Order: sequence, then structure tokens, then C-alpha cells
Amino acid sequence: MSAAQGDPEQVLSSYRWRLDPATLREIVAEPDEFRTIRRRLTEKLGAAVDNKSRARLLSLRAVVSRILGELDDALADGRLALTYAEATGELRRTAVAQARLAHVLRWRGEFVEADRLFAEANCTELPERLRAVLHEHAGRSCYDQGRLMEACHHFERALDLRGTEDSELQARIRLSLDAVAERVAETGFGPYPRSREEVLEHDRPPVPARDGDLWGFSDPDGDMVIAAEYAQAQPFRDGLAWVRCPETERWSLVDRTGATVLEPSYPVVRPFSDGLAWVSDGDDAGWVAIDATGEVVVPHGFADVRPFRRGVAVVRRDGWGAVDRNGRIVVPTRHHGFPTVLADGRYVEGFTDEGLAVVDVAGRRGVVNRAGKVLVPPTHPALVIHPVAFLVGDGTGRWGALDRRGEPLIEPVHRDREEVVAEIERLLVDTSPVL
Repeated sequence: MSAAQGDPEQVLSSYRWRLDPATLREIVAEPDEFRTIRRRLTEKLGAAVDNKSRARLLSLRAVVSRILGELDDALADGRLALTYAEATGELRRTAVAQARLAHVLRWRGEFVEADRLFAEANCTELPERLRAVLHEHAGRSCYDQGRLMEACHHFERALDLRGTEDSELQARIRLSLDAVAERVAETGFGPYPRSREEVLEHDRPPVPARDGDLWGFSDPDGDMVIAAEYAQAQPFRDGLAWVRCPETERWSLVDRTGATVLEPSYPVVRPFSDGLAWVSDGDDAGWVAIDATGEVVVPHGFADVRPFRRGVAVVRRDGWGAVDRNGRIVVPTRHHGFPTVLADGRYVEGFTDEGLAVVDVAGRRGVVNRAGKVLVPPTHPALVIHPVAFLVGDGTGRWGALDRRGEPLIEPVHRDREEVVAEIERLLVDTSPVL
């Protein structure tokens, strides 16, 4: 590696990291070269004019400072980088910034936040190469904590995702598993593995529980923490739950202590999501969205609705469209449906985490984003969202792909979607970034 020549980002991306077999931390033989890389990243940062560039350069500088052991500087850069990344609204960019910050926190021993960030970053909508690396790094964090069974689960998941295609990943995982085996022989496997939900939500809300004919809420140990005095109870979402007392047909809202936040108000309610809940007076009144105080935020009275997700909800009036949290129609309600399907076969109710949705117009599929921009006109008989592309079918069983701008990427000549996915994998670059 020569830090004095070439772009510092390219120098970093081409660097072949070595891991300490005992700590599973990166080793650098020539720290001065990394100081040069950091200086040159700082020079590029001075010329950056957009949030994307600032997020990328700051998070890379956090990586370099971490490697040099200057963890306070790394933490400051990592947090600021994540702020800029979130401002872009781009899923992958945010995930990379989260992972780089999490890695700094891991080195600092701040494992609760590190593990949460690794879990948040590892969205199923990301490319498998990136997801595998995220699992690998989450496994190293668990290794540091003595959560060795949980570490093994992450390492195995990384191999499941990319083990047959990535020899370097295989080698790193072998080294990591050897380190785990040595430590297990000394200390055992440690605590039982946590679920992703436990990592993300350390303070789990109470859940609906029945006592006789009435409902209340119990904690994770099964102890009743909100008395059973309701005819019906919905799960907590956003720290709030809808409950209905036996003497009324209208639902009230309670917080996690059981205190009433909103008196009986609506006969038909749906759980909170993204800070808003859809409610209706029933019959033909239609659905409106309220906030936690009961104030009507979206007053249009839609015929059908889906939950808000990252600031947008799919709604139906005459046709299907989308509305934002301010009640503004961002996608006109003239579509026949939102059949959003991902490449792994999952159906998404509305928009993906990346902010994309498949729309249907008279049986033809296209793509819009959460701002209402049409990325792919609805002209395709079949369309599926891939982490970095759109898979399109021509109606005769042939599949191809478009890039994220809607431009042709792979001609529709393949008989199987998996063949298209394999070809996309061969075309991909920068899906396993420096973390």
C-alpha cells in the first residue's frame, strides 16, 4: 500500500487487512501510512459539498482513527457521519455508517449500542455481500463480550450468505472460529444467544395477557404488570397500546405504565406506526391518522390504508396511492395496487426500507419512491425489487434487470430470475465496503 499515491478511498478499499488471532482486531504494520490516509481524507472532506460525500468521508476517517487507536476522534467522526448518512435517506449509505460507528463502539467496549447498531444496519434489503460482512463484525462484537454461541451464530450466518463465493470471508471466519474454540475451552460458551429483537429493544414492552375473561399486560417473565380489566387489548407499538373496556365499544390508548393517554374515542383502530395510528368512526367514515395526543394529522378519510413506514403510508381512495405524515398525497391515488415483492420472495406492505414501491396500473408494473418520483414507468408485466437493481419479466418467462435509475442493465434473455441475480452479482462493485 502506498498512501502517498492514489486516492485515499481507493487505497483503503484495496488494503488487505490482517486480524489478530486472539482479539480479532485489525493489525496495521505501518501506522504512519494510515495517518497520511487520514490527512488526505481530511483534505477531501474540506471540498465535500453534499451529505453523501460528507457521510462517506467522515465514516472512513472514523475507520482510520479507530485503527490508529484514537477512539475519541473516531467516535466523533462516526456519529457525525451517521447524521449525514441519515439525512440522505439512503438505506445502504446509512447501514454502512451505522456499521462503522458500531465498530468504533465495539473497540471502546460500549457493546449495547454497538450491537444495536449492527442489528439495525443488517437489513434484509441490502446486498448479501454486505449483510455477510455485517454479521461477521457483529460476531466479533459478541466474541469480545464472551457471547461465544451468539458469535458463532453470526459467523455461520455470514457463511450461509456468502461462504461459497468469498474465499477471503471464509479465511477470516475460520480464524474467528478458531479463536472462539480456544476461548470456549477456557470459559465456556457464555450467555444464551439473544434474538435480534432483544438486541434492538433491551427494554421490551409488556404483552397482552388474559386473566379470566379480561385482558391486561404481562412482562417478559409472565408477571401481570397492567391489570386485566379490558375486553380487548392490542400489542404495544411506539410505546402505546389500544385497549377497550367492557362497557364501551370505543378504544382507549394507554402507555406502558397502564395510564390512559386517550379516553375512549374510536370504534375501529389500528396500531401506531411511525408515530401515527389509523382510526375510523366506522361505517363509511373512512380512515384518518392521529398522533399520540389524539390530534387528527391526516384528515382525508381514506377507504383503506396501510401502516406508516419511514414517513409514508399506502392509502386507497378511488385507487391506490401514498400519503406522507403531513397528509400530503405524494403518490396519486390512481394505481390498481402496490404489489411490492423483493427478490428473496418477501412481500412488503407498501414501501421498502429503502423507500421504493412497486405500483400496478392495469396489470403493468413500475416503481416509485417515497417522494413520488417515478423511477420505472408501469410498463412491465412483472417486476421485483433486488437490493441493487430491478428484476423485470417480459411476460413470456424471460427475465432481465434495470439499474436503480431504471436504465437497462441486463437484457431479458434469462429463463430464471436466479440467473439474473447471479449475473448481477458478477457485475456488482463496492458491496463489501471497508468497515
